[in-house]
Amino acid sequence: MMLRSEIKAVEQMYINGSWVTAIGEATRKVVNPANNEVIAIVTEGDVEDAALAIKAARDAFDQGVWPDMHARDRANLLNKIADRLEERVAEFARLETLNCGKPLREAEYDITDAVNQFRYYAGLTTKPHGVTYDVPDQIQAMVVREPIGVVSQIIPWNYPIVMAAQKIAPAIAAGCTVVIKPAETTPLTLIRLFEIIDEVGCPPGVLNLVMGSGATVGHEMARSPLVDKVAFTGGTETGIKIMKTAAETIKKVGLELGGKSPNIVFADADFETAVDYALFGIFANQGQVCSAGSRLLLEESLVEKFIPEIVRRAKLIEVGPGLVETSEMGPLISERQMQRVLEYVEIGKAEGATLLCGGYRIMDNGLEHGNFVAPTIFGDTTPEMRIVQEEIFGPVLAIQTFRDEAEAIALANGTKYGLAGAVFTSDGAKAQRVIRKLRAGITWINAYHPTFNEAPWGGYKQSGIGRELGTYGFEEYLETKQINISLHTQPSGWFRN
Repeated sequence: MMLRSEIKAVEQMYINGSWVTAIGEATRKVVNPANNEVIAIVTEGDVEDAALAIKAARDAFDQGVWPDMHARDRANLLNKIADRLEERVAEFARLETLNCGKPLREAEYDITDAVNQFRYYAGLTTKPHGVTYDVPDQIQAMVVREPIGVVSQIIPWNYPIVMAAQKIAPAIAAGCTVVIKPAETTPLTLIRLFEIIDEVGCPPGVLNLVMGSGATVGHEMARSPLVDKVAFTGGTETGIKIMKTAAETIKKVGLELGGKSPNIVFADADFETAVDYALFGIFANQGQVCSAGSRLLLEESLVEKFIPEIVRRAKLIEVGPGLVETSEMGPLISERQMQRVLEYVEIGKAEGATLLCGGYRIMDNGLEHGNFVAPTIFGDTTPEMRIVQEEIFGPVLAIQTFRDEAEAIALANGTKYGLAGAVFTSDGAKAQRVIRKLRAGITWINAYHPTFNEAPWGGYKQSGIGRELGTYGFEEYLETKQINISLHTQPSGWFRN
């Protein structure tokens, strides 16, 4: 448990270069999902607080020192943040585990990944941003890339620090100003990140942290006419609401939403590798991953061998508090999310699926006060079942079977989502054929989950709009401007005198 000496009495927001409490003086308790004990009290903002942060970002973008800062200066700022964060990896990882429950080794990876994201975009900041064209009429034509402006960024609770970094870093690299809101349940590492941002001398108003609910603070961040772009990672239903709100002012929108991603295993796949990644694909981070391989598609001839083995190994997964070294899977983020997952278990059973393992809250070995759910696998599913079609966002795997490539592809593409997917086979040509047919933005062959800051992240269909990470994520924060310069100054002669 976190000691009170490690946190402030009330954690504050960061607006226009200052730490402030909410105008309405409301607060929110933050709990450790491993035992539901309070680990922090944070100030709870409202519409007025969001408006102040947005105004600060608007003023910083339109005037002051930020518009005149060179790309090299922005790169230096990002590198300083990376350096300070790297010095505190252990501290941030522990806090991330306390706040969102994931095993400490996962949290350590996340913090290191965030460091790399800041460094990657620091390097990209000073790279070429325009082109020139050879055109007629004594004109020098060129295109330059300019920052979009003020951006609202709303991040989820499953990867708080990574999602914050992959939004903040490209926005700052591009020259935008930012208002960012963490999830209500997991604000702590982002607050600590803003301590670093304050320490390195970020100009006032360039980066602003506002906390509060999505219905109030988040809505204002999407609605305000002072905001030029809103970037959101979270559930599809919330993404639809944000898109509708943002449409009122025709602002740019970036949405990284849900998934129900297929993991296709053919009979000729390497068996041990396929089983291992099937487990990793769904049970990493307790299944609270938008790209989780929550649907396992098995070739029929493999079923009798594969299912007993994956069930056996799922039962061996060590579930416990993230700070316990032996824990391989932690608690779900909240009691509410735990109940949602358990409700889907009951839905699956009522629909006629066979519960092969798990499906219950773990209440022994001192875990009775936490939000722990055993790794869960369903067999005998059909495509129309809700546990096959809907994102559960927990450690629940639905197994489907197929006869041939065509049926595998049809099943894989048979949901409204299109975020991720994988193919396991020893036949390279077949792997290429199938992976190219998947309607998904992030895919693997003979692996699941490894992704890289250099490559784009995003989905097809109702899994989102736009891309994050890589040069694609950088371009999401840039506008394109055409400039035409006359090299021979004279009247056009178009109108008769």
